[in-house]
Amino acid sequence: MAALYLIRHGQASFGQADYDHLSDKGFKQAQLLGEHWRALATPDKCYSGQLLRHGQSADAFLSACQNKNLPLLKHPGFNEFDHREVLARYNPRWQDDQHMNADIAGQENPHAFLRQEFSHAMQRWISGAYDDYQDTWSQFKQGCLDALQEVIIRESHALEAKSLATKSLTTGGKNILIFTSGGPISVIIGHILGLGDQQALTISQQLTNTGVTKLLFSQGRLNIDYVNNYRHLEVAGKDWITRI
Repeated sequence: MAALYLIRHGQASFGQADYDHLSDKGFKQAQLLGEHWRALATPDKCYSGQLLRHGQSADAFLSACQNKNLPLLKHPGFNEFDHREVLARYNPRWQDDQHMNADIAGQENPHAFLRQEFSHAMQRWISGAYDDYQDTWSQFKQGCLDALQEVIIRESHALEAKSLATKSLTTGGKNILIFTSGGPISVIIGHILGLGDQQALTISQQLTNTGVTKLLFSQGRLNIDYVNNYRHLEVAGKDWITRI
């Protein structure tokens, strides 16, 4: 049996010119997780999406976990969808970041407003009623699931090869980390639990930066052990708990 940990990236730089870059808090969140992980199972493999915030989160984690020499294997299937396009298709005015930021900043509760509008934008995308997106919701989902399956097949073969080499039926567990985003994590959870798209969307909105979801797989079976564990942030203080 192997454990596969889906880890959401640290807080990114929302509202800045380059969102795809960890904020100072995002780097620290990844470091806190790495320090917390020292008492847990040693990682055997580490994957990530290709986005900058994924790699930065993995690097900060591995350094703090004292496993900085572990290679990072990148896969585009663990990339997040283009949230800018999703928002701009919902509200054409938001094709200009300055207009979007001004609209959000002018609200009494900017974060609540953004969450509400983003939810509406996501519902438009996943409805399948519009064809003005570069990638459809269905294409995004399938890409995430294909990436997960590739990792499972690759690591299953590695476990089988090790078992044959050692002539043993049991080779011990394997711990695989995947640094990704809320979209792929919610798609995978929804797939395993047989949830609808709207339910998967709800999960995505609740995932915490550097929150950990643990999956177990063995002999073709894939199960969820836990979802969105962020104990490392709770211990550090509630101000470290973010979902942006």
